[in-house]
Amino acid sequence: MLKKSFNFLKTWHNCNNSILINACRSLSGTATLFRDVVDRKIMLKSLPTVDEGTIGENTVAVDLLSQDKHQIFPTCDSLTKLFNGVPFNQIPIINIRVSHNNTIINFTDAKGQPKLIRSCGIEGFKNTRKGTNIAAQATAITFGTKTLERGVKTVRVRVRGLGPGRMSAIKGLQMAGLEIISITDNTRVSWNPPRPRKQRKL
Repeated sequence: MLKKSFNFLKTWHNCNNSILINACRSLSGTATLFRDVVDRKIMLKSLPTVDEGTIGENTVAVDLLSQDKHQIFPTCDSLTKLFNGVPFNQIPIINIRVSHNNTIINFTDAKGQPKLIRSCGIEGFKNTRKGTNIAAQATAITFGTKTLERGVKTVRVRVRGLGPGRMSAIKGLQMAGLEIISITDNTRVSWNPPRPRKQRKL
């Protein structure tokens, strides 16, 4: 009888040990898996983000383009103020139309008659590369050079639309050697937007 009870205790002890060993193995496996997940998250955070054409947008200081630091906003006298001997309302305009897929730049005289037009597609960028800030800057540099060849150095800039090429196009015009005296944002705002979609039922 004593021998049977001893064998039973021995078997029970071995069984408990194997359960403990298996539990420890599963715990250590879980800890390793958790550590792998944490390491992967840290690694993914350290990787550079995918360039969607917006990297470098915040590096352009638009305030530095303004000549007069004390008078940023227009006043009643702004239309007749002279820039290089020319009144403000007689200075030609460069219109920049920005979208997520392309950037179109055109040059008009003070009355609004178009003289020159250029886009990222015309410049040679194809497909999704047309919508990047690099394409907008390259197009603006070429456009600025052609504008200078026409004898125009001082311009006004009007920007319309949202996209990666907003600031890059202005920077490209400045890099080409144009003197930008004003930047106007003409982006249209809908005060009565379309009704949003109904909530999806799961």
